[in-house]
Amino acid sequence: QVQLQESGPGLMKPSQTLSLTCTVSGGSITTNGYGWTWIRQPPGKALKWVGGITYSGDTYYSPSLKSRTSISRDTSNNQFSLQLRSVTPEDTAVYYCARSTPTGMDSWGKGTLVTVSA
Repeated sequence: QVQLQESGPGLMKPSQTLSLTCTVSGGSITTNGYGWTWIRQPPGKALKWVGGITYSGDTYYSPSLKSRTSISRDTSNNQFSLQLRSVTPEDTAVYYCARSTPTGMDSWGKGTLVTVSA
């Protein structure tokens, strides 16, 4: 059974770059057919898809965040990462990583809260 674990800073200041890593165990991020996705949920709001990376390394981003977002992977450590530049308080959210399939997300990390505050 695949497991995902997010890691990263809990508190950030505006204008900094957020870096989060998702460590995957129980399955390889290069396994054919899977995507690896970042989703966030601001306090009191709905889940929002941020972007992801496919098993072959192709990346895809939410249009609203694309200009500030980079997603990459480290296959040797079975990890994928999110960078979000120039954060503002509106980027405060619980950030989740998940595995995506053609029918939806089938495995999720527990999430990590990122707070952006001066």
